[in-house]
Amino acid sequence: MTFSPNRRTPAAWRRTCASAALLMALGAPALAQAAQPEVPANVVSLSASGHLEVPQDWLTVMLSTTKEGADAATVQNQLKQAVDAALATAQAQARPQQLEVRTGNLRLYPRYGSNGRISGWQGQAELVLEGRDVARVSEVAGRIQTMSVSNMGFSLSRDARLALESQVQAQAIERFRARAAEVAKGFGFSGYTLREVSVSSADMPERPVPRMMAMEAKAAAADMPVPTAAGTATVSVTVSGSVQLR
Repeated sequence: MTFSPNRRTPAAWRRTCASAALLMALGAPALAQAAQPEVPANVVSLSASGHLEVPQDWLTVMLSTTKEGADAATVQNQLKQAVDAALATAQAQARPQQLEVRTGNLRLYPRYGSNGRISGWQGQAELVLEGRDVARVSEVAGRIQTMSVSNMGFSLSRDARLALESQVQAQAIERFRARAAEVAKGFGFSGYTLREVSVSSADMPERPVPRMMAMEAKAAAADMPVPTAAGTATVSVTVSGSVQLR
């Protein structure tokens, strides 16, 4: 009987498989541990903000008119005439960025009687005047006779906001760096390394003139400029992120 050295008996093959399985089981925890990423140490998250309060330089005035009639076509025609007359007055004084004119919403809806049937129609049209020339905007708003002021408010113009954001952003970054250095020193480290950072900006909500005050001012003084008083706006930039102390 001959025996080939390259051929294993079933018992030997089972022993070999068992040894291989044991080695794989022993090595699995080590492989899993090696695959886990190293958790960074001494990492601190923090944020800092920069703020700047400036006068509001953009006035927005909304004018509106309401019409009623027996049929929709009549009401729509009345609204058109009112808006056309207001546009003729406003567009004659329009200047880019100083006084800009645009139409607002136009709504037309039925009125119902006690029997549930349509008894008439009512509609409303709006015109918006806005710009940096506060005196011009308020004067034109006061001269329009076919519509009344329904709302008005001041805000910060886009150009002014963009011009201020870089200044406020530099302030926020400097405060972030100072705070990071202070935190590192407080924990007994000599400095820090920046890991990640995000920068976001936001404007504080504008403070509009109360609606009823604006309407009363227009009703009390026809052909007179609408009284205005600008407030202030706050430009804010926040820098947040994490640093590794070293």
